[in-house]
Amino acid sequence: MPVIELLQLREFAETSYVVNLYILRHASAGTRRANPLLDVKRPLDREGKQQCFLVGSYLSALKVQFDLIVSSPLKRALQTASLVGTETGYDSRVLVSQAVSPNATVADFEKLVTEISVHENVLIVGHNPNLPLFLGSLITPGRVSIRMRKGAIARVDMTRRPAMLHWLVDPRILRGVYANVTKSSRRKISRK
Repeated sequence: MPVIELLQLREFAETSYVVNLYILRHASAGTRRANPLLDVKRPLDREGKQQCFLVGSYLSALKVQFDLIVSSPLKRALQTASLVGTETGYDSRVLVSQAVSPNATVADFEKLVTEISVHENVLIVGHNPNLPLFLGSLITPGRVSIRMRKGAIARVDMTRRPAMLHWLVDPRILRGVYANVTKSSRRKISRK
C-alpha cells in the first residue's frame, strides 16, 4: 500500500468516531412520477409505512438507539426516517442533507460521513441508485454496488477502513420473521 494511502487511513482512524452506520433505502412510495417536481413530493404508501414499522421494530429488538438520523430532502425519505426514528425512540430532529439525495455523488457522501463522524450510531436514509454505490464505497475500494430493495437496511462498522458490512436485511425477511414469531407465540389450543 502506498505511503500516502497509509497516512490517509491513519488520519481517518484518528479523526473518526462513527462506530455504527446504518444505511436505509427509503420504504415503498408507489409508482415513480414522470414529473420530477411531483416525484419529489411522493409520500410513502401503505406498504412503505409497514416496512418502516418492521425495520423500526427490528432495530428496537436489537436495542439500537441513534445519536443522529440523516435523510434526503425528498418526502418519502423524510417519512421513512421519521417513522423508523419514532419506532426506535429517536426524539431529536432529523438532519436533512443533499449528500444523500438522488443526484448526490460518492464524494458528497464521503464528506457527509466525515462531518457526522463524531456520533456513535447514525442512520442515513436515501435512494436508489446512489445509496447502494455509497455503501459499496465504504466497504471496498473501487466502484461496487450492492442491491438494496426499498426498505432494506445495512449495518456498517466504521472503526476501520475499509468499513465492514455486518448485515443487510430486506423488509421481506423481516415480514417473514415477524409472521413466524407472532404465530409461534400464540397459545396452542387443541380442538378435538
